[in-house]
Amino acid sequence: MELVVDNLGVARGGIPVLEGVSFSVSAGQALVLRGPNGIGKTTLLRTLAGLQAPLSGKISLDREAMAYAAHVDGIKTTLTVEENLHFWASVFDVPEIESAISAFELEALRTRSAGMLSAGQKRRLGLARLMVTGRPVWILDEPTVSLDQAAVAMFGEVIKRHLASGGMAIMATHIDLGLEDAVTFDLGHLKATSNLAENFDEAFL
Repeated sequence: MELVVDNLGVARGGIPVLEGVSFSVSAGQALVLRGPNGIGKTTLLRTLAGLQAPLSGKISLDREAMAYAAHVDGIKTTLTVEENLHFWASVFDVPEIESAISAFELEALRTRSAGMLSAGQKRRLGLARLMVTGRPVWILDEPTVSLDQAAVAMFGEVIKRHLASGGMAIMATHIDLGLEDAVTFDLGHLKATSNLAENFDEAFL
């Protein structure tokens, strides 16, 4: 399995932000996106995940192989921790949730309403959803937001096990997750030079 991004151009609000983005990621690899705030890391990740169309270029891998985790935790506050994970496991036809509960140390919280969790606990639950998607490619936008040092280490171990099992991860993060073989990809030199996407109506800005 390999994700190949070839000469990709992406836009935010109809305005091109990145162009000529090319890289490849193989099974067992992690790629970390770097660049100044506003360069387009989130826009690129959303495009990779299929949440918006690229302006140009190609993405080789089917979006059905990808799971996306962004700033919003994607949990249902009226359900318990356990019910949230069962819900997502049923969506992706994954048979069990216990490995996700154990990996993120959610055992003591499993019957608690998600709406009653702290910000860090909600984040752990949101990231645990990745493990019940069964998808090999994780697209991660600042995944450690709201996590304390212990939870960051916990997540780092989850990523390592995911890569060791043949998965891959593409992420935007400034936190060291202890991924010794991670490849850093700097977007700073790929800022788009054009102002507006072709045929874009400025009335929608």
